[in-house]
Amino acid sequence: MSNTTGGEHTQTQALPLEGAGGGKVKVGSPEKLLNDFVQLVAVIERLGNALGTLAFTWATVILLGGYPTVLKSDSDFWYATTIVFLEAIRMFTRENRQDYQLFFSTRGAFTPIGFNGLLTVMVYFSTVLLILRNYHKIRREPELLDYIVRISILIAITLMLSPSVLKLLSNSLRCGISLWSPLLAVLLMAPCMPQRVHYDSKSSWMTSWILYTILLLFVLLPTISRLRFPCIVNLVDHVVSRKLLAWRQFILNLCMFASIVMLVFIFDDDPIHRLGMIMLQVVAVLLVSLGNLQIPAAIVRVVIASIRLHKQNYTTANSDANINLKTSLNIFYGIVLGQGILYIIACLVELFSSIPRRSLIRRAGFRGQLGVEYVNRYYAYALEKCMEGAMLAPKRISLVTFAMDSIDSDSSNNRLYGVQVLHSLLKKEQLRATTISKLTTSTKTVATLFSMLAWTSHGDAETRLFAAKVAAELAGSLRIVHIPRVMQLVASLLDTDHHHQQKTRQHFLLIDIQDAQEQCSTIQQGEHNSSVLRYWKRMAIYCFIPVDEPSTMDKQSSCLHTCWKRMTKFWSIPGEEPPSDQDCLPMQGLLILERLANFDAENCMEISKATGLITKMIDFTSYRNYQTSINNEAQQIILASLSLRMLRRLATTKGKSGVTLRQQILEHPFILSNLAEILGDRESSHELKELSAEILKHHAMDRNASENIGRIRVIISSLMHEFLSRGGASSSTDSTHLLRKIAGQALVMLAMESVNNCLVMLMEPGYVFIRELTTMIHDDNYKYTAASLLGNMCEHARHKLSNSDLNDLCHTLREVLEGIMDAEGAELEVLISLSSQICRAIPEDFARELDRGQIKERFVERLVTVLHANMRPSAHCPGIRRVIVEHAIHLIECNSRYANDFHKCQMFEALSKVESTPSMAENYRLLSGDAGFMEHRTPLYTLVARAKELMNREWVRGISTIT
Repeated sequence: MSNTTGGEHTQTQALPLEGAGGGKVKVGSPEKLLNDFVQLVAVIERLGNALGTLAFTWATVILLGGYPTVLKSDSDFWYATTIVFLEAIRMFTRENRQDYQLFFSTRGAFTPIGFNGLLTVMVYFSTVLLILRNYHKIRREPELLDYIVRISILIAITLMLSPSVLKLLSNSLRCGISLWSPLLAVLLMAPCMPQRVHYDSKSSWMTSWILYTILLLFVLLPTISRLRFPCIVNLVDHVVSRKLLAWRQFILNLCMFASIVMLVFIFDDDPIHRLGMIMLQVVAVLLVSLGNLQIPAAIVRVVIASIRLHKQNYTTANSDANINLKTSLNIFYGIVLGQGILYIIACLVELFSSIPRRSLIRRAGFRGQLGVEYVNRYYAYALEKCMEGAMLAPKRISLVTFAMDSIDSDSSNNRLYGVQVLHSLLKKEQLRATTISKLTTSTKTVATLFSMLAWTSHGDAETRLFAAKVAAELAGSLRIVHIPRVMQLVASLLDTDHHHQQKTRQHFLLIDIQDAQEQCSTIQQGEHNSSVLRYWKRMAIYCFIPVDEPSTMDKQSSCLHTCWKRMTKFWSIPGEEPPSDQDCLPMQGLLILERLANFDAENCMEISKATGLITKMIDFTSYRNYQTSINNEAQQIILASLSLRMLRRLATTKGKSGVTLRQQILEHPFILSNLAEILGDRESSHELKELSAEILKHHAMDRNASENIGRIRVIISSLMHEFLSRGGASSSTDSTHLLRKIAGQALVMLAMESVNNCLVMLMEPGYVFIRELTTMIHDDNYKYTAASLLGNMCEHARHKLSNSDLNDLCHTLREVLEGIMDAEGAELEVLISLSSQICRAIPEDFARELDRGQIKERFVERLVTVLHANMRPSAHCPGIRRVIVEHAIHLIECNSRYANDFHKCQMFEALSKVESTPSMAENYRLLSGDAGFMEHRTPLYTLVARAKELMNREWVRGISTIT
């Protein structure tokens, strides 16, 4: 991973906006439409800002500076001064992002309140208006003061109901207000209901109150049905159908609309007054919808400029001091008018931002309400970037750069949204490669991302989880050598449950004083909890936090709902995905480690240097009795699988690094018992058994480790069961075939250079091992594995073979000899080694088979030819020259006449060449990188000398016989 100067982002690969500056958006980028829209809004707003700055300069320098005494004091002077102060406030707040957003930003000039909130606001406004009207009729105060008080109170009520103000409250308060506001609005209507004296008949008065009572009941019942009191919850679940509850919001909206109609008719009998009330309601809705002062300020500009440009009554006297005054004022008011119009246009255009934002949600793969929040924040980020720098310069903005900047910020909320956006982008296949390429070029962002893995406070739990998910996606493309403390940070993810488990599992003799004090303090704290506080907390939850509403109505209950769903399919937002079994910090930590190890061998060495990291991974391999806070058995199995995959990756590391890693793994006292537990469990999956067998296979390359593994009899028994089992059609799957193959390879590794392991395999009850192996030689899938095992059995357990075992060897000899004629490479080495050991075990039968088939000359010639062809040993079959020399020795020892056959094929010359070209690789049975394993006890040059001695002796004896 390349570094960036000063830890800043490399922006050259970001997706630029398409603008007049020549920037181009990369084809297929999901944010293209929104970026273009943001550029349009920013250009309009910046043009308005430019005109505002020009108006400010023109007013201060030309008008107030040049014509201060000529301007009419009752109009133009104060208009110019007002606009100057308005522009000064705008330019001052522009330096502070929060202040500018609060007062003069185009984004947020309108705040959508939704249909439900709209009806509720209108009810409240109408109710308060009626109460104030009745109150002032009683007081009989002056008309002007009456209107001033009314308007002031109504504006205050309206602003209090504004969504911008409600956002400042906590979630609990907002939920409580949402729950109780419809009911409270209807209750406030009671004082507005006319008294008995206002009706001509008692029946009309009773009818109005009956209608009001019915309305109150229809609002009261849906409100109470959402309370969390257990008795209400049980009653609703058993009595009221869930299908009816799905209509709750529709019923409330209908009641709010009925309330508005009722209030309009109660207000006055005069149609003009009723129309006026309706107009006041519309004004109230507009006031509630205002998010800041941008629209009111723009309207003030347009109104002032329009009035003055229309009247043109700037001065009444003609003098030299008034020269150019009219032109100056026309220019000034024209600039102000243009500024106000541009601001209004920008705000109106911004109203349609929901279209490109919804498009981005779907194209980027965002889901649920969180997806809406991501796009809203990106929209604000993009608009802010477009408002900076030169107006026509290309702006390189993308979702990735937004997420990276959010991660590098100091805000915990921004960091959370940053990692969540990155996680969503990395899950989308079309965006994954681009996202990874940009992230890996920023050392600062990657370092910050990994530092989040150590955030253990409760409030940062979600940030930590998503940071771990993103790190897991990036791990397959990172070299961590240059990133400090990465392994310690990743290891902290594995401590989430394990640390607590270790403390609770300590031996009673090892518990220290500090632990005992902590336990005592925990008990004391529990005793001091106040039952009164718990009661009030529970009551607050019951009263202010409603139960969840049914998400949708029953499809069969409403054809209208089905049609509406089809119509809004494109506009809808995909729901959030449910949490998966991998939403667990230890799982993400293991995924990070596995992908780091698979990407680069240097990462494996960094893992080995981390203190205690391998131990933590091994602890997860015992999934049956591993007691952690992860109670989900499926998650425990996944953890075991990930741990085994990681250990398998470390165990398969080549060279001396692999030796070190395998040694560290074997130092854990429970690794072999955990692997034996998995192999011996019949309910374990094929994957877990495959991983366990492969780990054992690579550890068995060390002679001492192989002996230690063989002492655990259940390991060899389980491996033999998997390798030799033939369950018919049910075992013909690819997973079963792979498990049999790996189990056989592990048995081969355990049998190499180990007499004890060979004897354990030979004596395993329930199997006639040699017969099983000789049968499997005829199966091409397991031919060479079975041949290797047979060769090891003949080499190390030859004296324990029964007569029936030797007969089975004799029957398979023809297959082995024919295989030697066709095989190459490592497979040829295996077959020659087996043939050599069979010749040693049953020499007479071997010679008889060669003579019976009349292949003696071809067989000897084949051995010599292969010896000549492999004068330079290769890494995949380093011992082929050794096994040929051993076979020659065994043949000559079996029957001296084979020496003449070898002489005829120039075997002596080939042996001399082998003697003059020794290789250190031939001292080992296996090579892994730059390390050799299973060193032979007899050097190759000793075998060559023995073969030459036998050939010379038999050659001399043959000449003497002839003479």
